[in-house]
Amino acid sequence: MGTDAPRTTGHRALRSLVVVLAGLLAIAVLVVGVGWWSVQRAFPDYTGRVAVAGLDDTVTVARDASGIPTITATTDHDLFFTQGYVHAQDRFWEMDFRRHVTAGRLAELFGAGQVETDAFIRTLGWRQVAQAEYELLDESSRAGLDAYAEGVNAYLGERTGAGLSFEYTLLGITNPGYDPEPWSAVDSLAWLKAMAWDLRSNLDDELDRAVLATALPPEEVARLHPGYDYQRMPTVTGGAPAAAPAALDAVPLGADATTAAPEGAAPTADDLAAIAARLDSLPQLLGEGGGEIGSNAWVISGAHTVTGEPMLANDPHLGAAMPSVWYQVGLKCDDLDADCRYDVSGYSFAGLPGVIIGHNERIAWGMTNLGPDVMDLYYEHVRGDEYELDGAWVPLTIREETIEVAGGEPVSLRVRSTGRGPIISGEEYATIAGTAEASSDPAARNAVSLQWTALTPGRTAAAIFAVNRARDWDDFRAGVALFEVPAQNLVYADVDGNIGYQAPGTVPVRKQGDGTVPLPGWTSANGWTGTVPFEQLPSTFNPERGYLATANGAPSADGPMLTKDWDLGYRAARIEARIAAQIAEGRNFVLDDLASIQDDTLDQNALAFQPVLAELGGLGEDATAGRELLVDWDAHADADDPAAAYFAVFWRTLLDDLFGGGRLPAGTEPHGGDRWIGVVGGLLADPAASWWTNETIGVASRDEMLAHALDTAWDEASGLLGDDPAGWSWGRLHTLTTTNASFGSSGLAPLEALFNRGPFELDGGSSIVDASGWDVQEGYEATWVPSMRMLVDVGDFDRSRWIDLTGTSGHVFHPHYGDQTADWRDGVTRPWPFSDEDVVSATRQTLVLLPGATLAGDDPGTGAGK
Repeated sequence: MGTDAPRTTGHRALRSLVVVLAGLLAIAVLVVGVGWWSVQRAFPDYTGRVAVAGLDDTVTVARDASGIPTITATTDHDLFFTQGYVHAQDRFWEMDFRRHVTAGRLAELFGAGQVETDAFIRTLGWRQVAQAEYELLDESSRAGLDAYAEGVNAYLGERTGAGLSFEYTLLGITNPGYDPEPWSAVDSLAWLKAMAWDLRSNLDDELDRAVLATALPPEEVARLHPGYDYQRMPTVTGGAPAAAPAALDAVPLGADATTAAPEGAAPTADDLAAIAARLDSLPQLLGEGGGEIGSNAWVISGAHTVTGEPMLANDPHLGAAMPSVWYQVGLKCDDLDADCRYDVSGYSFAGLPGVIIGHNERIAWGMTNLGPDVMDLYYEHVRGDEYELDGAWVPLTIREETIEVAGGEPVSLRVRSTGRGPIISGEEYATIAGTAEASSDPAARNAVSLQWTALTPGRTAAAIFAVNRARDWDDFRAGVALFEVPAQNLVYADVDGNIGYQAPGTVPVRKQGDGTVPLPGWTSANGWTGTVPFEQLPSTFNPERGYLATANGAPSADGPMLTKDWDLGYRAARIEARIAAQIAEGRNFVLDDLASIQDDTLDQNALAFQPVLAELGGLGEDATAGRELLVDWDAHADADDPAAAYFAVFWRTLLDDLFGGGRLPAGTEPHGGDRWIGVVGGLLADPAASWWTNETIGVASRDEMLAHALDTAWDEASGLLGDDPAGWSWGRLHTLTTTNASFGSSGLAPLEALFNRGPFELDGGSSIVDASGWDVQEGYEATWVPSMRMLVDVGDFDRSRWIDLTGTSGHVFHPHYGDQTADWRDGVTRPWPFSDEDVVSATRQTLVLLPGATLAGDDPGTGAGK
């Protein structure tokens, strides 16, 4: 899935879900010794013959040396049934945890500490929207989802408790008697809401601008949110930088859009900061990373490849989850016919049928997040259970919710919504959190409501099935037209030699404004009039230049206004430059060339500083040494490079000198990444800017500020890495720990050691093609990474390569729990068998599922963990 909200936001660590377990789990793990037997109990059977009620015919599950399954069946039903069964074998705890998140039911698992999170997700109503989406889908898509759920439940019928996953052993200590309920199609669809939330585009920028506006003049708010530079950066459809956008203007704000707030209706900076903090507290199911996560995808036509056929690359950048958010799988029909229509392989999500990114027997596709502005905030004037609209008081829509709490009493919640969407601020949340009492005062007070495309039921699930079956460009476009939320960039290649790009998604058309700031909700002059027609979204087919690349920057220099908050294009520019340079040299591409681009570590932020630093004079000994180290550097952020380590420390120090120490409102401090690279790049060209003066540290000019940062960074780097810069390395600072989403951030070291893996030293960094991003507010550790890498040779799919971040299994200590990470770290990809012959050759273990309740003389579900 395309991946990536395109802009900077706060660190979103998953708040500990297991604080209440800490003491008991320490005893259980370290003293009682639930032990190796308890861990192994949950390992699924990968070989043998199992009778499974609900199948139409025999199904084989052939696993390769990485444990990656290829499922072969005779009907669509059996194919998706078995995908559900296999996902449950390897990842059921992950699936169960996710569905509790998406339904606002974490407190049922982990107790009162999760009530506030549940309340916010219930307010958004993910589960209700998912239920409505199921009813909206076509019969074939519903059948696929139902078959998948049947397969999950067939596996649940074979195993319970610790036999399903080791996590249930731990959960049982404080939540005894918990038994997972059957899986449903709605559980699968609700995952799409979480996916949309994690890729929600510019909501954080909108809040950030609103908070900044309480302390800074408009021109400085604008300086701190630079726009896309169409004269320097490429677009997907245009390639080389455009002269200027041709038709991207938003409707100007009219006087009625900014009508003065009714008394008591304007939120304060504290109100807005509280909303931002609430957003930060939500679990990130695509992994920790926030708004700076991004993705790369490109496709090169056969005119520029050694095979004469297209090649396609994709590496979505997401949080470093353990297990990986992706699950590699092949879905094959014995014979392609009306009863069985799939021959597809790629990356799936555990909990959802089909393949999200990959290829079938005729086409290949990759995704990055389009990142349009699909959320708007409105300031509301609320009085009791009414809100003001055009001078009249209108009843709020009210929904009552009950949050069940493990080990505690149920909590009641009143969800209130305007005609645009739910109210996401107010005293209800403070009351739930135990920090305030609900007020019965009917006097008017401020509130903030949210309008979001994902809260309107859509057909994205149908798009997945349709794309998996597509056989040409027209089929593909018809399928992706259904991919409504989250909006994506898709690159395409087929066996007929075609390449293309299409941006699908539901993008609102606003009555007024550009979506960059919250607007008054008490006037109907604000809001949405509809959505951008699919035909107007960016698209191109077989461009003359022979390649297409997308990395979350602006897709086009004309067309409808989709957002003002694109990724600023540093990765896109580097990918374009690498591809164009090789074409200019006349060297045709092989897959290794695409892999080399994925591993590119050039730091364009460092390049921008080098000429300025080279001119600095009058420096002290340490600052001089630092300047020379950076000026002589090739600007590649490699793990073993001393200069890369020092530049990261310098960059973090400089951002703090420029914007830290209370110079910005709380919650708006820089986190690094493309936005702040753009901000500081602009300041480098404006030495007279007031930000270069900081009386607290005693600097009054740009050059003094840079000198101070060089000197301070040298001291910090020496303290972190030793006095000899020859022994410094970026990888010692820039490490990755793959963190389990539920138990991996408990704060209890022995428990985290069970579920997490690492640290691993990494190349790359923020806004670098090899995008192992980091948050300057948190340290130098990688928080979002290429979550997988794939390289597709359309001329022969068996030559394609792939790698996942962790491994196929979600079972701690299973051989495939983290067996791909070392290769992933080293930029190594593995063979990707697709043809029947290659699948057979690669198979190491085979499980045969037979229809029926029992096998004569056999015990169904034999193996550990029944």
